Amino acid sequence: MAQIEQFAEPAVLARPHRWPPGDGIGVFHDVRLAVAPEAVPAGTLEARLAERYLSALGVADAGGRAPECRRPLVQYRCHTGVRPVQFALAGLHAHVAHDLVLAVEDTCRARDCEPAALEGEFERVGDLLGLLEERIHDELMPGPDLLRIADPLTHLVSTWSLERAREAAWSAALVLWQLRELPALAEEFTQRNDAGAGLVVRFLLTPCR
Repeated sequence: MAQIEQFAEPAVLARPHRWPPGDGIGVFHDVRLAVAPEAVPAGTLEARLAERYLSALGVADAGGRAPECRRPLVQYRCHTGVRPVQFALAGLHAHVAHDLVLAVEDTCRARDCEPAALEGEFERVGDLLGLLEERIHDELMPGPDLLRIADPLTHLVSTWSLERAREAAWSAALVLWQLRELPALAEEFTQRNDAGAGLVVRFLLTPCR
């Protein structure tokens, strides 16, 4: 624990949990953990993204009221008609559309800087998310034989784009930053952004079998 002021240790992502095999929330968490770097400097956008994710994860794991974008994941987490790749992509969308937006705001407030100063870090986080998406497709997407039977899954997965989700997250973060002196409007915007992300998550979790 001596390094806690210098580094946000991704090892905390591996803390013990009670998720049974196949649990939808655990599916995304395992993939997220697999691409986490060994150490991340505290205060960076990447570290604050992990903090936002862990906060939402802790609420869901404790049975609390999770952000709206994660409520479908909680609701369907054990649904046998939802495939692991769907859980993983739904978790990734919530991570980008909700956690990343708020992480940008957190970082700007902590450094008293404009979002433009974080563009380089945002791109590096984007590279990490790209690795995460690749791992999801490589490890969780069914093979060609199964996909001939599960064509709806192919259609569902192909409709989601990480690049578009990242672009939307950056735009949302810019708007939220502009609203920082108007807390009521900022809160309303945050809630609406969360709700919009929840609609996409729910769509990605459409049962395919």
